[in-house]
Amino acid sequence: MIDVYPAQSRYSADRGWLRSNFSFSFADYYDPNNMSFGPMRVLNDDWVAPKRGFGMHPHAEMEIVSIVLQGQLEHRDSNGHTAVTSFGGVQRMSAGTGIHHSEMNPSEKEEVNFLQLWFIPDEAGLPPSYEKTVFDTEKMKNQLLPIVTKHPEMEGVAHIHQNLTIYVSELDTKKTIQFEQAPGRRIFLFILEGAVTVNDDTSLNKRDSARIMNVSTLTVKAVEPARFMLIDLP
Repeated sequence: MIDVYPAQSRYSADRGWLRSNFSFSFADYYDPNNMSFGPMRVLNDDWVAPKRGFGMHPHAEMEIVSIVLQGQLEHRDSNGHTAVTSFGGVQRMSAGTGIHHSEMNPSEKEEVNFLQLWFIPDEAGLPPSYEKTVFDTEKMKNQLLPIVTKHPEMEGVAHIHQNLTIYVSELDTKKTIQFEQAPGRRIFLFILEGAVTVNDDTSLNKRDSARIMNVSTLTVKAVEPARFMLIDLP
């Protein structure tokens, strides 16, 4: 089953300094039928104006991943971590028993566009932690590149407290990628740029998403140059 969620179906908010698109219920947007997909709880597509952002605020019992698509994102937290991330960088924060953090755009001129994803952890009461990793964007080319996972044997990726893996890919026109879905698991597909077909009969364009279950083999083909994120979920 492939359920398509067009980009325009997302909830949009514009606060001037912040433009957001929510794929799941969040903040002022509430839909009891769109609360989560497996342990995936939030996918926000945010644009933040220069020198603006989210001041210190608390989180608990959530795995939070920020992926920068354009510009720079500055992280600070109550455990003393600071970092600035640009495209190719990933921030993973385990809120655990409780942490405060801020996310700001440090640039004087350029907006930052980033995805923020929340996942319910597979264990409660974890100590808060933070991790910044950087991936080689060239390795996205015509293949799936893991950037976040639970699997400790994978090096150079952010490690999360949930049995999932986040992949990114950049496909040339007419190139294809296949992904095998294990029984009982889910796939969340999000098109960052361009257009693709999925299993030859489902079309997805920029910022469209698909929630996929009970599909053993997924074939993604680029109709035009495309970037996408694929999340393998329990």
